[in-house]
Amino acid sequence: MQIYLPIAELSMNIFVLLAMGGSVGFLSGMFGVGGGFLMTPLLIFAGIPPAIAVATEANQITAASVSGAVAHWRRGGVDFKMGTVLIGGGLVGTYFGAMIFTYLREIGQVDLMISLAYVIFLGSIGGLMFVESVRSILKARRGEITKSVRRQRTWVDALPFKMRFRKSKMYISAIMPITIGCLVGVLAAIMGVGGGFVMVPAMIYLLHMPTNVVIGTSLFQITFVTAAATYFHSINTQTVDVVLAVTLLTAAVVGAQIGAVVGAKLKGEQLRILLAGMVLLVCAKMAFDLVVEPDDLFTISTIGLGRQ
Repeated sequence: MQIYLPIAELSMNIFVLLAMGGSVGFLSGMFGVGGGFLMTPLLIFAGIPPAIAVATEANQITAASVSGAVAHWRRGGVDFKMGTVLIGGGLVGTYFGAMIFTYLREIGQVDLMISLAYVIFLGSIGGLMFVESVRSILKARRGEITKSVRRQRTWVDALPFKMRFRKSKMYISAIMPITIGCLVGVLAAIMGVGGGFVMVPAMIYLLHMPTNVVIGTSLFQITFVTAAATYFHSINTQTVDVVLAVTLLTAAVVGAQIGAVVGAKLKGEQLRILLAGMVLLVCAKMAFDLVVEPDDLFTISTIGLGRQ
């Protein structure tokens, strides 16, 4: 059964889109990520123009993240105060990211920028997560017990404007969460991702948040950031395909609920190594497409015509 996508100007099998949306929703609920790092490349591989894939996926991630955040909130796994601070930085980053995206699209370099951003960020984050997760699993198999030692103070603890986050049992500067949120906002606008693949490791390793509130708080923040990204893209570039977004999010909402249940049954290091593996696979595919010779060596572009 084919469905026509008016903005992308092509037809796709609706059951394939539903399967893709459900799978990404499942990952969203299980790992605390928006799933855009997987869905956006999948849409590009399926023939959707990169600019439309990025803008539309931000819309789909919003719905999947809402569903996943609600599921974790019911289990008491959301730090709303921390999430609000992250959202503040995320909205600022999303605005500037959308401006960069619009400029790159006007000069015809947005496709290359999207691919390079995926290879760089997915490769670095995925590699670090994979190494750390393997070490944790090997230590557990050898029976090594990780002693809880007092965390040493770092430059992060010396930053001003400290706030108390009672849910996470933390007393840290608001500067670091705002900075992380801003970076994730830029990525959401340029790459069409929720930024969870950056947010989750940052919350664990930089902010030292308890694992039981990381995923839910990440999804709460992603909801608002991707909603803002969708708005900016629809206003600036008109690249949001509503038909595609609605089809994907219909299945994503259901998948997120199932993923939240499954994720609660897995250990932290198991979740991290699975997420790292998927991140690295997507990175490898994007890197391969950058270096392999394309089928069509020449394209015709109308950008710049009429400005003589």
